[in-house]
Amino acid sequence: MAMGYESGFAAVGIGIAYVIGFFILSRFAGQINTIGRKQKVYSFPQFLNNKYTKNETDVYSKIFSSLMTGINVFIFFFLLAAQFVGMASLLKFAFEIGFVEAAIISSIIVILYTAFAGMAGVIITDLIQFGIIVLMIVFIFIPGVWADTEQLSRLSELPANMLNGTAEGIAFLIALPLFLSHSVLIRMDIWQRILAAKDERTAKRVSIFSGLGMLPFYIIFPLVGMTLKVVLDTDIDSKDVAYLFLDRHSSPFILGFAVVGLMAALMSSGDSFLNIISISAIKDFAGWKKNKEIPDTKKLHRNIRIISIFFGLTALAMALILPKIVDLMVVGIASIVIFVPVSFMALIKKEVHQYKKQALYSLLFGFIVNLSFFIWGTVSPEQMNNKSSFIPAFIVASLVLIVGVAIKKRKLKG
Repeated sequence: MAMGYESGFAAVGIGIAYVIGFFILSRFAGQINTIGRKQKVYSFPQFLNNKYTKNETDVYSKIFSSLMTGINVFIFFFLLAAQFVGMASLLKFAFEIGFVEAAIISSIIVILYTAFAGMAGVIITDLIQFGIIVLMIVFIFIPGVWADTEQLSRLSELPANMLNGTAEGIAFLIALPLFLSHSVLIRMDIWQRILAAKDERTAKRVSIFSGLGMLPFYIIFPLVGMTLKVVLDTDIDSKDVAYLFLDRHSSPFILGFAVVGLMAALMSSGDSFLNIISISAIKDFAGWKKNKEIPDTKKLHRNIRIISIFFGLTALAMALILPKIVDLMVVGIASIVIFVPVSFMALIKKEVHQYKKQALYSLLFGFIVNLSFFIWGTVSPEQMNNKSSFIPAFIVASLVLIVGVAIKKRKLKG
């Protein structure tokens, strides 16, 4: 919604790229599911660790594991911070409090829920989230957009660059299907669902149905933002789009129900992200120990709670420093593309261990470039669009891996 208000149909482009990504995922979903069952892989980071380190305990293995997990955690900080901003924007209107206070309350809710509800709570709130969102789409968003835009005819009043999808630049638009679509293949939360499927056939179906099922959401939500851009006489903060649209099209009772529903949806996403990065960090970094004894369950849960609180507070700090929900979400979902080159090679080739250093350099340089361009775009937005930082990062990560592998092959032949 927020990006629809800021960027118009470029937001729909992200949705289309994601749908393409789910079909790409379907090509590998069965393979991923089989690997998970046979090799007891529980996450995407563990898969890459197994492929490129062969469970070694040398310095390289520790560096690769920490770099990969660290980058994943860093990326999910952006996504989690975006959930906090979204929740805060609803709370500040509902209870007439300041944004900072609302953000703190939001983070406390998610942190406590994650720390004590665990993954079972995530599954329950996922089901609640989907049901409530579908009801709001059918009874509030679609009728509201249709009425406000006079059967979509008023969308022609949007600026030309919002209509043709180039509000974020032509490079951003082109990069969505070419680069961003592949990020679906390496999303940690999506891997959890593929690995949890009962067999290969189910895993493939999950990926295809997910892509088709999410397409209406990717179209309707941006249209909500574009609708407010057309009908409101004054500019608003994009993070307030959801509440202001609901306020226009709901009675006090329905508004309260809708706000609670959106809060549940954002909390569900937030605790999913926090759970995934906390569990992954604890289990991946545990591999550093030389004596890999089976950890005590109570101790493991306690460590996950502690790291969840730390990660949650870090994401809160990011939300307060950079309360731009669109920037946080786009950078979060797009930065994952730096894993695409090494992941594709790991999926299509068997003996990739020999290219372990090339994989390490690919991730490292991709991350550095991504972070550098994001900071540049944040400090000097007139010179660089920080949402496009994933483009040079993907190119650099790919080139480093391709050139590195070519040099390595030449050495092996020589």
